[in-house]
Amino acid sequence: MTQIGIYGSAGRMGQAIARAIEEAGASVAGGVDAGGDPSALAKTADVLVDFSVPSALVGNLGAAVAAGKPIVIGATGLGPDDHQTIDDAARHVAVLQTGNTSLGVTLLAALVRQAAERLGADWDIELVEMHHRHKVDAPSGTALLLGQAAAAGRGVDLASVSDSGRDGITGKREPGHIGFAALRGGSVAGDHMVIFAGEGERIELGHRAESREIFARGAVKAALWLADKPAGRYRMEDVLGL
Repeated sequence: MTQIGIYGSAGRMGQAIARAIEEAGASVAGGVDAGGDPSALAKTADVLVDFSVPSALVGNLGAAVAAGKPIVIGATGLGPDDHQTIDDAARHVAVLQTGNTSLGVTLLAALVRQAAERLGADWDIELVEMHHRHKVDAPSGTALLLGQAAAAGRGVDLASVSDSGRDGITGKREPGHIGFAALRGGSVAGDHMVIFAGEGERIELGHRAESREIFARGAVKAALWLADKPAGRYRMEDVLGL
C-alpha cells in the first residue's frame, strides 16, 4: 500500500486529499503544517504532495530530495525563483508541479493549446476566472496554466504577451496578447473560461469545479503515478498520457 505524505495537511485541500487517499486504497503517511518538520514526513512516506504555501516550498523540496522521495506540488502563487528551485530538485527526484490537479482542467489545457495553434494570432484570447472570497493570489494558478497552454500553442512566452488588471484608459487591445480577468466572491471552488474571439465568431472553452474533491482525487492519482518515476520534472498531462 502506497504511503502518501501531505504538506499542508490541515488546510481544506490537505483534508480533502487525506480523504481521497483512503478512497484510492492508499494510506496517509502523515501530515506537516507550519512549524512542523518536513524531513520526518519525507523519511516515512513513499511519495509526497505539497499543497502548503510558497514560503514552505524550499524546505519541503529539500526534505524530498534528501530522502529521495518523489513529490507532487500543487501550491499556487509560485514565482520564477520557486520554479528554479523545482528545476533544481527535479535533477534528483521526480517532481510533478501543476497549477491545477483536476483531470478535466488538464484536458482543457490540451484543447486550449491546440485551439491557439490552429486558429492563429488574429484570434484574441481572453481568460476569465472566478474563485471564492478567501483566495489570495490572482490570476489563479489554473488561469496561468491555461494562459501558458495558449502561449505554447502560439509559440510565444506568456510573460511577454500577458495583460491583466486592465483599468482606466488602457488604449486598444494589443494584437497577439493574452488577457486575464480575475473575479472573487462567495464560495466558488473554481470557474475558468478561455475565450477565443475572432471577427464575427467566438469559441469558449471552460471548466467549472463543483468541489475541491476533484482536485484532491487528481492529486492522489498524480502521486500514485509519480511514485515509481525516475528523477525529472513532470506535468499532469503526463499522468493522462497527453
